[in-house]
Amino acid sequence: MLSQRMMWIAWPAFLVACVLEMVVFALVDPQDLHWFGQPVELSRQAVYTVAFFVFWGITMVSSALTTLLAMSPFEVNSCPLPEDDRPDGCPKQGPC
Repeated sequence: MLSQRMMWIAWPAFLVACVLEMVVFALVDPQDLHWFGQPVELSRQAVYTVAFFVFWGITMVSSALTTLLAMSPFEVNSCPLPEDDRPDGCPKQGPC
């Protein structure tokens, strides 16, 4: 289930990062970028690569938040321990 959730997060984020990369760099030339008033000293390919991973990371956070908010209350409140290993007074149900 964890690997499926990771793909729910990573794959849409990857696709959105691709679209963002195309849109941003259709409008912006990487050689015209400045960081704190200084021109960026990276090659165009390096700027494209760094920007893609920044876009992907930001959209992964967005997808992860969506996945977290989509969890049912039963998933959130379930006890991950088997019934024999639960501490006394743990009223939670087993994993769904």
